[in-house]
Amino acid sequence: MAEPHRSGSPRSLRADAARNRARIVDAAWQVFTAQGPDAPMEDVARVAGVGVATVYRRFGSRAELVACAFERTVAAYGELVDDALADPDPWSGFRHFIEQICATQADDRGFAHVLSMTFPRQGRIEAERARAYDGMVELITRAKSAGRLRDDFAPEDIGMLLMANAGVVAATRDAAPDTWRRFVAYMLQAFTAEGDAAPALPPPPTSREMYRALVRAQRNADHLRGGGPGHRIPGRRPRQTAWPAQGAAPADGSGAGAQSGHGRGSGSGSQRPSTTL
Repeated sequence: MAEPHRSGSPRSLRADAARNRARIVDAAWQVFTAQGPDAPMEDVARVAGVGVATVYRRFGSRAELVACAFERTVAAYGELVDDALADPDPWSGFRHFIEQICATQADDRGFAHVLSMTFPRQGRIEAERARAYDGMVELITRAKSAGRLRDDFAPEDIGMLLMANAGVVAATRDAAPDTWRRFVAYMLQAFTAEGDAAPALPPPPTSREMYRALVRAQRNADHLRGGGPGHRIPGRRPRQTAWPAQGAAPADGSGAGAQSGHGRGSGSGSQRPSTTL
């Protein structure tokens, strides 16, 4: 007959330690997703319901905790690549992959950081990320061979896209949270091979939404220069945004819509694929 668990026994202590570790990893994922991987460890401890010392006892460094917290994110990245490669239409698979990684980035602020970080002591995570990267390169090659993706597109361009999309997401998250979709659609038009029909763009944000987003971005910039939220730096007159004044929300709550247009980007230059993204 198996010996029953007793409070304070080695088995129960191991179970408690495992539960604490799982709570910390889950809390770290929540905090890093919301704030990024540089979020204070005190916030992780608070969400996990443990002391900061417990966090450091379970994880020797921030890098180790970040790796464990985002292991599921790296796995999800690999699944996105696998799904795209499974699409019999190379361009459809590539386009869906771009849309999905940008959607993931909009929901998870730590996503782009994870793709650019290395985890030398986490062999399993590094192996999965390397496998996903190789699959992404194959996806790009297929789309080019099908004549749908421009020849000078490089894997590094996806990193550039994610950096730009991060700015759009951060600036419009509260005021016009779907703006990134239109930005990504523009980028996909730019990635399309010359002569290929470009898909229609999603609708733009309204003038009111964009005005609010620009005001928020300006306030954040002022905050970084030394003022707090809602604080105007002494001696400085409030700057006007470049957006038309009619974009402001009038007192009666009405707002004007914006007209959409279509466009394509262009560029040149090729780069050798890097080993990480």
